Amino acid sequence: MQVVFHLGAHSTDEDRLITTLAANQEALAQVGAVVPAPRAYRGALRDALIALKGQPADPETQASLLATCLGDAAPEGSRLIFSHPNFLGLYDRAVTEAGFYASAPAKLEPLANLFPDAQAEFHLGLINPATLVAALVARAPERSYDDFMAGQTPESLRWAPVVREMVAAARGLRFVVWCNEDQPLIFPEVLRSLGGIPAEVPLAGEDSLLEEIMTREGMTRLRGYMAQHPPQSVAQRRKVVSAFLDKFARPETLEVELSLPGWTEDLVAQVTRAYEADVAEIAAMEGVTFIAP
Repeated sequence: MQVVFHLGAHSTDEDRLITTLAANQEALAQVGAVVPAPRAYRGALRDALIALKGQPADPETQASLLATCLGDAAPEGSRLIFSHPNFLGLYDRAVTEAGFYASAPAKLEPLANLFPDAQAEFHLGLINPATLVAALVARAPERSYDDFMAGQTPESLRWAPVVREMVAAARGLRFVVWCNEDQPLIFPEVLRSLGGIPAEVPLAGEDSLLEEIMTREGMTRLRGYMAQHPPQSVAQRRKVVSAFLDKFARPETLEVELSLPGWTEDLVAQVTRAYEADVAEIAAMEGVTFIAP
């Protein structure tokens, strides 16, 4: 059995990936993949993590978890896909006195130990720290910005050290990374990576993200073009989609309003450059499977 943990990060996916996968039962069945309903497992996995305190679950506990999550035992050889941004901790603990996602590496072994007899893998969508901080601060208006930042500076919010430690903590388990900003171009590949679904298997909802960020006219034209000129490769599809996004993307869906104390345009640009450097470093890390646009 394979167990996939989609770890977020916070403010990246909002359950779009697993919702889209869950709507493709036929494709999932072809590869023996199962996407349990989040309400069925999020509380159960949280409670098990607390009870186990990082130790491996015994066979009885594993069977009980599977029954709770699926309503019945998973079939032999199946691939279970769990998703929750809080796998890495609550959103208000993304930045702490200890640093940026400082506790994330320590979360992986306990997750894998929920089903120690299975083969675990981890999937993580990165996000520009500038965008992340703005989104998380907005979620907790009762907290001050200074309280949220916990003494950390914007320049200290770096992904590369976090991912490096997470990969080490994964101990050779598959670790897949992509950038949330690239999702419009790579959404089908991320779906297939999570589900273990081959490229030739069609998926409903592959274009659901594009439908949200492109004009109706743009989507109509894109579908018409694709029908007349079917892409012969993933790279060709991305090139076509990129061209249509350049012309038909709705600006309001791509622009992020950043209104944070002390965050000047120069600071945002500096944090963004650091993020881009981190992404390049992460993509080249041993042990990382990186989905690039």
